[in-house]
Amino acid sequence: MSDGSPSKEAASAPGPHLSTKKTSRPALRLAIVGIVVGAAVAFLLIKGLGSSLNYFDTVNDAVTHRASIGTSEIRLEGTVDKGTVVRTNLGASFYISSGTHRVHVINEGTPPSLFQPTVPVVVVGHFSTPTSMTFLSNQIMVKHSSFYITQHPNRVRAGNGATH
Repeated sequence: MSDGSPSKEAASAPGPHLSTKKTSRPALRLAIVGIVVGAAVAFLLIKGLGSSLNYFDTVNDAVTHRASIGTSEIRLEGTVDKGTVVRTNLGASFYISSGTHRVHVINEGTPPSLFQPTVPVVVVGHFSTPTSMTFLSNQIMVKHSSFYITQHPNRVRAGNGATH
């Protein structure tokens, strides 16, 4: 006899449960969103930390990779060559070197008080063209501030051996 209700066998038969699928789909979506968000955060952290860890390029590195650097802004580290500093109306012109390479720097802005020949500096700017040996700078950074030198005059030596 059939009264229209499912038999005991059909009710107890193993099979997919719709309620399980409904709860697993949102959980799966949440997991996928979590993975995507986590990957995006990891990517941003790696990119951010990677660029901050590369604080500057030496003159040798920058000249070697000049074509790939192009005219992008970088921080360039080198020692100011003796006898090359010329003060201009806009700032200063000088050469910096490291290893076997030398770059002409044209800086716009007031150089820091510790700026002088034979002192290591980091200049911020870009090459005038991807093949140029001229670096256009808008900032010069010297290793120590004048406050530090006043407090510790015998700890800071210029490239020429003089203490400040």
